[in-house]
Amino acid sequence: MRMSSGIRIRAPQDPDFDPSIGYPDHLYLYTGSVDSFEWAATRPQEWEPNTVGRYRNSDPVLANYLIRLAVEGRDEDYHSFPQRNLFDKIGIRDAIIETDPYGNFLAQGYEFLPARDWARLANLYLQDGVWNGERILPEGYVEYVTTLAPAWVADGRPQYGGGFMWVNGDSGWPVPENAYGMRGAGGQSATMIPTHQLVVVRLGKYTGAQAAGQALNRAFELLLEAVPPVEQ
Repeated sequence: MRMSSGIRIRAPQDPDFDPSIGYPDHLYLYTGSVDSFEWAATRPQEWEPNTVGRYRNSDPVLANYLIRLAVEGRDEDYHSFPQRNLFDKIGIRDAIIETDPYGNFLAQGYEFLPARDWARLANLYLQDGVWNGERILPEGYVEYVTTLAPAWVADGRPQYGGGFMWVNGDSGWPVPENAYGMRGAGGQSATMIPTHQLVVVRLGKYTGAQAAGQALNRAFELLLEAVPPVEQ
């Protein structure tokens, strides 16, 4: 869950990616019409786990595979599990998670929520995993999520934490260093800023993502001017 599995998956984000070799595995998990769980689970190892940080779709796919095995091992319904165990509890009613042809959730990128629902999910993290007095995320999970992944730090890129969460460890975002968030294709994002108890959600079209990112950074600066930090 730290994008450090070491599984061999070719991805466009790789420093040594060569597009002439062919279609990248990272995208094939979206478009290959295969059993994504079985396909990811049968990839060879490239590096020892937790030694090299790379953004690979195989890692969340395998985490989702383990969830399906655990849920169905308890004779529970896999496809209603996210709604029953998370979304219903925090008021999310319009989430859509698409599947591959084998019914496996493609939760590495094909989940769609309105901005207010992304904000609910982000606020759950800001509240240390507790919602209306009920603990939903395990105690200590938010600390795990916001702790930089050792393999990414060793790789000179202190940008990734646990639980598939991006962390502002290199101050790449114009917000405090302890900010963290969910980042998706095309600049979609939900950013949590603990120092200000602030959540910022950005949704938009894939095209124009670079300009939108610049606008978001400016919005961060203005918001931090307008919203004072909370007293610790």
